[in-house]
Amino acid sequence: MDIEKLISEISSFVWGYPLLGILIGGGLYLLIISRFKPFKYFFHSIDIIKGKFDDKNSDGEITHFQALTTALSATVGMGNIAGVAVAISIGGPGAIFWMWISGIIGMSTKFFTSSLAVMYRGVDSAGNKQGGPMYFIVNGLGRKWFPLAIFFSFCGMVGALPVFNVNQLTQAINDIVLSPNGVEITLFSNSIIGLILIIITSIVILGGLKRISRVSAKLVPFMVGIYMIMVLIILLINYDKIPNYIYLIFYDAFHANYYNGNSALGGVLGALIILGIRRGAFSNEAGIGMAPMAHGAAKTNNPIKEGLVAMLGPAIDTLLVCTLTALAILVTDAWKSDLDGVSLTAAAFESSFSFFGNYILLICVFVFSISSLFSYSYYGTKCLSFIIGDKNKKKYNYIYILSIMLGATMSLSMMINLIDTFFALMAIPTMIATLILAPKVLEKLNNYEIKK
Repeated sequence: MDIEKLISEISSFVWGYPLLGILIGGGLYLLIISRFKPFKYFFHSIDIIKGKFDDKNSDGEITHFQALTTALSATVGMGNIAGVAVAISIGGPGAIFWMWISGIIGMSTKFFTSSLAVMYRGVDSAGNKQGGPMYFIVNGLGRKWFPLAIFFSFCGMVGALPVFNVNQLTQAINDIVLSPNGVEITLFSNSIIGLILIIITSIVILGGLKRISRVSAKLVPFMVGIYMIMVLIILLINYDKIPNYIYLIFYDAFHANYYNGNSALGGVLGALIILGIRRGAFSNEAGIGMAPMAHGAAKTNNPIKEGLVAMLGPAIDTLLVCTLTALAILVTDAWKSDLDGVSLTAAAFESSFSFFGNYILLICVFVFSISSLFSYSYYGTKCLSFIIGDKNKKKYNYIYILSIMLGATMSLSMMINLIDTFFALMAIPTMIATLILAPKVLEKLNNYEIKK
């Protein structure tokens, strides 16, 4: 058996119904026991990221806004532009509905996991306060749960590798710039792209979290705005098709007429649901455990505040950006082609804006991918720091930088299945700890008051 097929089968196995139960079932449980109360504070959370409730004397390294943009820089981008395209190319329009379900439930999950990241901050070997699942597992559940925290950290180091983002950025450069200009796509050309990305990434990530957060805070909001404007233009051009496709999304979600993937797990409909949940989880990372590491560094002593900020993440990346991307792919009929990944999204842009649409998409893809490269490196170093100490954490960056070349030269299916596998493994300790500690969050939520 070749390595690519093996990784694919492992990915399918770990993303079976048990994981679906803990990720979505657990998220539903959190939604129910909170009685949707975090959603009551949705507009209040916007005021928090505006800085109206900032406390400069609180623990933490970065502002609420920087924590959100750092987390979003890892989720808004290729998970939306390429991840949605992958979902549609395999599952058809119905996959989007299950991504929505994942997003709504993910808002509740993000609230709980990020609240816990602040509530149970730990101290690393250098004496710095840190947050994330590994810390709330140990500090919330006790030292006997330490092996579970180690398991999360190990999986996090692999899950944080930038191979999917790099793979799709390389594909975008090939499809939009190189191939149309007669440049032959070879292992050598992909390696050159990988080398350039290594240089750019190294300059930023070796500067640590504060540099990463500053860059993300400037890049992400601007490029999200540009991208959304372009997508909205596509939708305005094809406005007459939108109602039909919205209907088709809902209809196909329960019929799976366009699903063309492996249906071994519970039939075609069951496979479609799993696909939508997987791509939703890949997009918003709710329950996976990445984002709480960024939110755990927020400058606040009130865990509920940061939980409310974190809740905005799935709303922005899955319910807003993913939806707009999906509709753009559908209304342009690009989804009926044999393309997948970022190439499918590029086809949607090209159909509406001719050649320059592709170049605008490439700029967006480049910025999103680069910002993701910065954020994921931070997550990986935190995981390694937990295992072998703070002074050794930067050793991860060397592994991280080398993996960029792997992402640039390997296939899409192999890269996405690799990351999917470790995302699934990360979700197990994250959700176990979150479900056990949820009553502690509820206690603070019920006593939460809006005050400056």
